Amino acid sequence: MNDVLIGSFISAMSTGIGAMPILFMRKNVTHRLRDILLAYAAGIMTSASMYNLIPEALGQSNLFVLTAGLLLGALVLLVLEMNIPHIDLENSDQSPLFPIEARAFLIVTAITLHNLPEGLSVGVSYASEDQSLGNLIAFSIGLQNAPEGFLVALFLVNQNIGRLKALGIATLTGAVEIVTSLLGFYLSSFVSGLVPYGLAFAAGAMMFIVYKELIPESHGDGNQRTATLSFLLGLLTMIGLTESF
Repeated sequence: MNDVLIGSFISAMSTGIGAMPILFMRKNVTHRLRDILLAYAAGIMTSASMYNLIPEALGQSNLFVLTAGLLLGALVLLVLEMNIPHIDLENSDQSPLFPIEARAFLIVTAITLHNLPEGLSVGVSYASEDQSLGNLIAFSIGLQNAPEGFLVALFLVNQNIGRLKALGIATLTGAVEIVTSLLGFYLSSFVSGLVPYGLAFAAGAMMFIVYKELIPESHGDGNQRTATLSFLLGLLTMIGLTESF
């Protein structure tokens, strides 16, 4: 229990840690750096899903369970995506139907909802048979939460929201992961056979975010080559950490 609390807290608070540079910045972030951060986060999430969650789910079950969990995770995110309008963090002026406050609310809501399956993946991983999987997934989620928190805080500051308030809001978007992490841990611990479904569900949800959001966003401003290299670096970072620890 202590492990899942500590792990989920660290991974969730990484969102706020990543947002802290917004307090000291005086210039806007370039498209290039933004795309690098998004692609790096995509590489980390891809590695965590394909190299850790999916093999563990298969090892504890079979292809049917993996397929069901993956598709359910993607389906849940698809439903959320259809009901939460997509607004580009960088080009927020492209959504004239919403005033500034409404656009900010939509972005924060979308990011918060996307964080729910990430917290679930941490909790389910701590409930799995592999004792080291929980720490590894918590660390990987924390790594990808940092640039996400920074980009959210940057968006809020660009909408004339105070820097401290933007930092607080960005931190709260990650804090919801603690709740879903505990939920995933308790459900997996008490419901027999749920762990592999949960691992596959988390992998499917994370891969949906990678392919639907992070990769397209990182390739939309002419920085495809740089973003691709950053994606590979994120992928190799997580593989290296997995092999090391």
